[in-house]
Amino acid sequence: MKSEELGKQLYEILGAKRNIISAYNCMTRLRVQLRQKNDTLLNNIKQVPGVMGINDTEEELQIILGPGTAAQVATVVNELLGPAEDKPKIGDGKKLHQQIREKNATPGKLLLKKIASIFIPLIPGFIACGLLTGILGVSAKIWPTITTSPTWQLLAVAGNAVFWGMNLFVGYNAAKVFGGTPILGGALAALISHPGLANVVIDGTKLVPGRGGVIAVILVAFIGAWLEKRLHRLVPTVLDLFLTPLLTFLLAGVAAIFVLQPLGGVISAAIGAAATGAVGSGGAVVGFVLAGMWLPMVMMGIHQALTPIHADLIAQYGVTILLPILAMAGAGQVGAAAAVYVKSRNKFLKKTIASALPVGIMGIGEPLIYGVTLPLGRPFIGACIGGAFGGAVQAHFMVGASAMGISGLPLAGTTNNIPIYLLGVLVAYIVGFIAAYVLGFDDPVEEKES
Repeated sequence: MKSEELGKQLYEILGAKRNIISAYNCMTRLRVQLRQKNDTLLNNIKQVPGVMGINDTEEELQIILGPGTAAQVATVVNELLGPAEDKPKIGDGKKLHQQIREKNATPGKLLLKKIASIFIPLIPGFIACGLLTGILGVSAKIWPTITTSPTWQLLAVAGNAVFWGMNLFVGYNAAKVFGGTPILGGALAALISHPGLANVVIDGTKLVPGRGGVIAVILVAFIGAWLEKRLHRLVPTVLDLFLTPLLTFLLAGVAAIFVLQPLGGVISAAIGAAATGAVGSGGAVVGFVLAGMWLPMVMMGIHQALTPIHADLIAQYGVTILLPILAMAGAGQVGAAAAVYVKSRNKFLKKTIASALPVGIMGIGEPLIYGVTLPLGRPFIGACIGGAFGGAVQAHFMVGASAMGISGLPLAGTTNNIPIYLLGVLVAYIVGFIAAYVLGFDDPVEEKES
């Protein structure tokens, strides 16, 4: 079914203008707020060809359609709804979603989400540079002499670009998230990353450019934004344009050099040592636990804490050893969903799985989670088991990835051991399939067409 036809059909089933308050989308879902909803409406939506599943929360109804389709359908629904003062524009979807999530979120989850939002705009850059670095790494192993080529060397510089400038990007985004002027956050990040710091000696101690990595940058951006907001209230209006940026930069800069950068260095080193130490000493056991618990962590919203840790590990070591482990949770979903497909006799469920499996293999697991394994219950446990075994493989061989924001098969190209990564994916597929097949599920009764 084409997106336009799907959008029109969902619009009618949802109750059109009389029942739809707002509609917007994320990567894979059409998200709607309704005045009324009942089991009949939800069942009717599930029967629409192209709908991979639904997730009904207290605040909104999420209809899983897959990447690309969700945005196109949201456009169609909003065009049918027409202009309304209380209906957000499509471009406001992320803002509205954030408001909904924050309404019932705990302060801890809100903090993690805010920190994670600093890195979300950087993900396309991580993907592009990470994949390029992975491709260059593979080519260098196959043809070692290629590294002397100017073209290869230029591409290597390009692949490192986002990581070279990461502190500046993080500082800019962090200041924006914390309510400050973004360029001041970027300037403060540049200050503590400037190579000229290596020539400065204070009380016999030479300063270290970039010490503390993104942790120090987040700290200084927060202090800078906090200072700026208060200075705006204290500095006379006629001098505000000149004094506030200057005082913010100088005061936060001093705090950064003497306090925040050393503190960030301690925190960053501790995070790196803890992550590499845990995986290095615990090996397969640690990988098994991390990957097995990842899907429940995602559903509880505490997965946001890992985003800055991935970035910091990449900054310190060039790779994050946590991402390949956690990516196995998605691979376990693929295996479990395949088992449901084989075992189920429900034609609609099989059709849903067939449409969701390709995007699941490519690392987008929401359609499989909310459309297949979670509603059925036991297959979700099977998926976690499959992911745990795959994570054990990744941890045992200390596989690292040089990118963020991707998972599944696309992540393979960014890893430092592609064969082992793919072996872990295969293990997660197989174990997830076996576990879900053995655990079984209550096959939904096929609804007869009226």
